[in-house]
Amino acid sequence: MNIPISKLNQLTYLEGVDKIIELNTHARDFWSDALGWAPIEAASLLSKSRLDWQVSLSYSMGKWNECSCPKAENGDLILAWANLGTLVEGTMKLFLSVYLNDYLNDSTNYKNKKGDILQPDEILFDRLRQYFRDKIWKDRESASEFDDWVLFMQQRRNAIHAFRSREIGTFNDFKSHTKKYLAFLMYHLARLPYPDQQYGPDLYL
Repeated sequence: MNIPISKLNQLTYLEGVDKIIELNTHARDFWSDALGWAPIEAASLLSKSRLDWQVSLSYSMGKWNECSCPKAENGDLILAWANLGTLVEGTMKLFLSVYLNDYLNDSTNYKNKKGDILQPDEILFDRLRQYFRDKIWKDRESASEFDDWVLFMQQRRNAIHAFRSREIGTFNDFKSHTKKYLAFLMYHLARLPYPDQQYGPDLYL
């Protein structure tokens, strides 16, 4: 499902955040208790995953609508990017967890030094991005756009770890990428398997 950017751009920042909250809440409610629908390995992993934190982080996005303290602007912007980047990573880990059996049976899955397969929640963000680029997005016409954007988000999120100077852009940049995350979230949720359409999320704006 491709969401027209023009339609996303019509949303205010807080309207976009409300939709992110709605979709991540739905993902938590359905996939945290998917035993009987998802394969047992996937259901077990999802039941332990902190999808509730994805919801809480979605609510946290409301804080970044405006900066109430000019002296905290850069600090708040760094925290905002960390907030958004963590949501991006969490969406990817949810997707891979739902398709856990496919990942476990893939000869190119990731292993630790002992040869044990890394579970989705153990994979570092950059390796996760590479796996999605090679396996999940490879049939998408604009796969390189997803890859480049996720790399960008990873770099902006990592500003929170840096003592040296890093590019962090502006709050307007951040708000623009929040809408891109909404489209990214919709794209992946639209490709998750549900027992019936009525159980899926509302992907319309």
